[in-house]
Amino acid sequence: MGGENALKSREVSAMIKQGFIADSTFSYSPSRTFSSPPPSSTRPSQTQSQTQTPSLSQAQTLFDMMSEEQTRDSKFSSDDRRRKMQDRVWKLLEDAPFGGGGGDVMLTVVSKDGFRVSMEVYKSVLASKSRFFAEKLRCGTGLSHSVEISDCDDVEVYVEAVVLMHCEDLKKRLRMMGEGVSKVLSLLKVSAAIMFDLGVVSCLEYLETLPWTEDEQEEVISQLGHLQLDDSASEVLLRVSSDPSMSSRADDIFMSLLSGVLEAKDDKARREMKALLSKLLKENASDDNSCRLDVSKDTLYHLCHRCIKSLIRCLSEAIGQDDRPDRGVLMSEITREADNIQWIVDILISRKIGDEFVKIWAEQKELAALHSKVPIIYRHEISRITAQLCIGIGRGHILVPKEIRFSLLSTWLDALYEDFGWMRRASRSVDKKMVEDGLSQTILTLPLLQQQAVLLNWFDRFLNKGDDCPNIRKAFEIWWRRAFIRQYSAEPDNSQLQITLFDYPQ
Repeated sequence: MGGENALKSREVSAMIKQGFIADSTFSYSPSRTFSSPPPSSTRPSQTQSQTQTPSLSQAQTLFDMMSEEQTRDSKFSSDDRRRKMQDRVWKLLEDAPFGGGGGDVMLTVVSKDGFRVSMEVYKSVLASKSRFFAEKLRCGTGLSHSVEISDCDDVEVYVEAVVLMHCEDLKKRLRMMGEGVSKVLSLLKVSAAIMFDLGVVSCLEYLETLPWTEDEQEEVISQLGHLQLDDSASEVLLRVSSDPSMSSRADDIFMSLLSGVLEAKDDKARREMKALLSKLLKENASDDNSCRLDVSKDTLYHLCHRCIKSLIRCLSEAIGQDDRPDRGVLMSEITREADNIQWIVDILISRKIGDEFVKIWAEQKELAALHSKVPIIYRHEISRITAQLCIGIGRGHILVPKEIRFSLLSTWLDALYEDFGWMRRASRSVDKKMVEDGLSQTILTLPLLQQQAVLLNWFDRFLNKGDDCPNIRKAFEIWWRRAFIRQYSAEPDNSQLQITLFDYPQ
């Protein structure tokens, strides 16, 4: 009978010695990493070595010395990491509940580089805590077993998992360990592999209480998806899981956030949140994820119309009321609304949906008329919107028909000329050359006769205003060459292509 039990014990040991993972009921195998063999070094022939210059030989020697030094440093660093890991493992075993020995299972964990750790643990604990061990150790009651887990990625994590199995309060043990997200995920992976259900639950609960960096967040999502823990991981992922109704409510949220910035009372906070939302919206636009939620075109244009109406109201109230006690406040509102429009237009252009706004802005005849009646010190921010659109058109970010381009200049170009000096002096964010280049390119997209009308008008203004008028001489030169030097005739070519067919005898 004793011999039969010993035979069964040897069979169990032989089954488990293959590693946790070789069992057909739960397939998990530590990944193997094979490094490529070093490139074969080809030594030069004797004749070649004799003809080489001494400097080349010295250079090779220096290279060899540097390579040897790097190899030594790398080996020292690797040995140092291994020594620290060994120290941590010995510390774990010293403090382990089974540290005094007396167990009936000799469990050995072997790393890929051959580092071995042996522990005397209890079969009753392994079988009660792990469904994997319960299956493997169900026969041979009262016998001692020898179990080896080989080729492990991280010996320390396997030892910690075994220690956890022997602890009464797993949550307390995890808290005392004070491990970060990556180590807890490693413990979770091993616990799932050996079907240590209580360990899986404890790791998940501990993960749920930890803060994550964005990199750790991606690691958590990836690992939990790979382990396929189903509902048990849902609580952990609540902080990153979107509500199904989010897609229907997203536009309302965007509208609320953008409106809040447009109406903010504190200028410093307003500038800071504008920069933040601009950054986040640009990230949205550049993300290739088809499931991403983004602010809609309708929301952005609704805000544009609202700001334009507010701007017209402010200008109307400001005209002819120099003695108003709140005139300064009213003027600051004009500047603020113009700045709001610039911000929304910038978002539209970055999304390549700004074409419609050019038409809207070109049609603001009433606003343009009011603009000319307000002091330049308050109104110049409005002209920055026109400059912004010209830059977009000049760079090809806004594509509108020539009729709309000419209408834009007809409505707003005189105002831009008048305000350009103030724009340049009052705001460091205005790039003079960028505005001039954008305006030049916009003008040059017009039919030649319209170019002529615009540029002859500019010529007279520039002679009288100098630097207070945008310098678009480059556009003027191109127009000149188009009109007088490299004339292009659009007359149709009346020549006809003649085709003659020949029949050759067979």
